[in-house]
Amino acid sequence: MIRNEKEYREAVRRLKQDKTVIQKQKKSLEELKLSSTEIKRALEPMLSFHQQLVEEVEWYERVKRKDFGAISSLDEVGRLLIALRIASGLTQKDLAKCLDVTEAQISRDERNEYHGVSLDKAQKIIRVFGAHVETKVALDRSLDRKKILAAATN
Repeated sequence: MIRNEKEYREAVRRLKQDKTVIQKQKKSLEELKLSSTEIKRALEPMLSFHQQLVEEVEWYERVKRKDFGAISSLDEVGRLLIALRIASGLTQKDLAKCLDVTEAQISRDERNEYHGVSLDKAQKIIRVFGAHVETKVALDRSLDRKKILAAATN
């Protein structure tokens, strides 16, 4: 995950570099007279990593524009907290000062994408940015006691 401008610039540089490397690798494989299937299979790991980096860059650019989108699971709260910091232009050091914690604590929390963050702590961070949360719960399946209990035992 890209967390600051320095990491963003490095990711953009790597994307350009990766494109060149992928093109050269593809040409080399074609010169070996490999089939298109073999070439695709050989390039797959590089292309997958490249696509992941593209998605990270796109996410960071959306966040900088304050385009957070909706989250569909509470598991995504951590990324949202990081996005709020990035969109506001605060550094980890700035956020640490606002929360009266160490910069190292913010760094650890963000590295772990606030995994296991308490609701109180998440709310405190959200308040720093003057943001608010809107919630909506939608059921994926009907609430049937037997189905719920059966799913819980599997």
